[in-house]
Amino acid sequence: MVGNDTEINREICSGGAKASTAASSLCAGESERAGAEVGAAGSSVDLWDTTTHEERSGSACIQATKRSEGSGDGSAQAGIGTPSKIRKLQIALYRKAKAEPKWRFYSLYGEIYREEILLEAVRKVRANKGAAGVDGMTPAEIEQTPGGTLQWVRALGEELRAKKYQASPVKRVWIPKADGKKRPLGIPTVKDRVVQTALWLVLMPIYEADFHPNSFGYRPKRRAQQAMEVIKKELWKGKTEMVDADLSAYFDNIPHRALMRQLVKRIADGSVLRLIKQWLKAPVIERGEDGKRRVYGSRRGTPQGGVISPLLANLYLNDLDHGVNEGTAQKATLVRYADDLVILCAPGQSATMRARLERWLGRRGLSLNEAKTRELNANEESFVFLGWQVTPRRSKGGKRYYHMEPSPQSRGKLMDQIRRVLNHATQWRASTEVIAEINSVMRGWSGCFRYGHGRAVLGQMHDLISARLRTWLWKKSRCSHAKYGYYTRKRLREQYGLYAMNQATTGRAV
Repeated sequence: MVGNDTEINREICSGGAKASTAASSLCAGESERAGAEVGAAGSSVDLWDTTTHEERSGSACIQATKRSEGSGDGSAQAGIGTPSKIRKLQIALYRKAKAEPKWRFYSLYGEIYREEILLEAVRKVRANKGAAGVDGMTPAEIEQTPGGTLQWVRALGEELRAKKYQASPVKRVWIPKADGKKRPLGIPTVKDRVVQTALWLVLMPIYEADFHPNSFGYRPKRRAQQAMEVIKKELWKGKTEMVDADLSAYFDNIPHRALMRQLVKRIADGSVLRLIKQWLKAPVIERGEDGKRRVYGSRRGTPQGGVISPLLANLYLNDLDHGVNEGTAQKATLVRYADDLVILCAPGQSATMRARLERWLGRRGLSLNEAKTRELNANEESFVFLGWQVTPRRSKGGKRYYHMEPSPQSRGKLMDQIRRVLNHATQWRASTEVIAEINSVMRGWSGCFRYGHGRAVLGQMHDLISARLRTWLWKKSRCSHAKYGYYTRKRLREQYGLYAMNQATTGRAV
């Protein structure tokens, strides 16, 4: 394990011009089709200040954690709670990348198997929980291995140091979508998740320096509300024509060779690039409807479910973010959250921007989902983005404004979650346990949508959930109390502790 932080930073960040050409050669032999927080929306420089975690006061830590809470999408929060040694390394990497946009980093591989990096990676993997991969091991079982977590981490570190680590196949399961279709979810093994997280800890600050401020998905201190705030500002600037774009199976179609070309612009460490290539090329295993196991090769895409996948997906579209926001004569604005994006432009320009977008995607092996992509005028019709429905309205005084509230689809998903907890099959569970679970769901959902004009919607959803809880408690008690006379709103709130979601609109409007 490397001990001196100053030497670490000097080794990584000096001499990039002398980096070996081995990294570039990784792409040369591949065939053309070779083949997973409300802060300031404008900059992430504040994320990499010089203050370490230990130097913050307890109250400051609490407030920072509250400000950087995610929107339920599972994005990691870098810097908050990260050990100081790792934090210092991340700060050094970010500052070097920010100061020199064309710098290529080398000697990164040795950072991945540092004991503190791997222990932090294990902590994050445990916190995210998740299902077992093809080997059947769950994150909780790491500490049950011989010698416990520390011995497991040291053995993995030695495996990486000796370059004997090999990525395992990815387990594929199919997740139902709202439209009745299914999407694939790739589940790596726990060992692969830990190594991917360790690499993420090292690569993330480098690419945070490169990513455009209008990219919000799966990034520290960024969330959907910030994206909606940018959209609102651009609408008020007169960019009322939009391209509401949906990429066709984006994660599954990223060309490996083109992605590796993006990586080598910043990474000159051949061992790191080979590691990423292993994950991209890992076979996929799934069970068919007949119960038989099938194995597929991986020629394109990065599996949804892989820890490193969101970072790679953001990287592949980073040139699009910069190109639209900085390099178009139309002065358009692109706002993106992972593979969901909208382009806002002046009236009469949406057709041009859509054509340019299609050409850009086509040159990079991607395409639009024509059935879900549309051009619209935000002054005349509503649109849905990131769970928000934006509708043009006029105030009582006749002034135009853009009304933002949770979309019907978002409300439906909330009630689906509530129904899974409050139903006949769960009446054997303790009411305190069940109410704690639905309170968690309600807090998360209201935390996402308390910034728009959604006060009335939050009240409606609270009433629906209260009614369902009232029926659940009444049936659980075998109708021994009057349903409406006993299970009043006041009793549900004060005696049973139901979260008052209709009082959650304390933040400023988007």
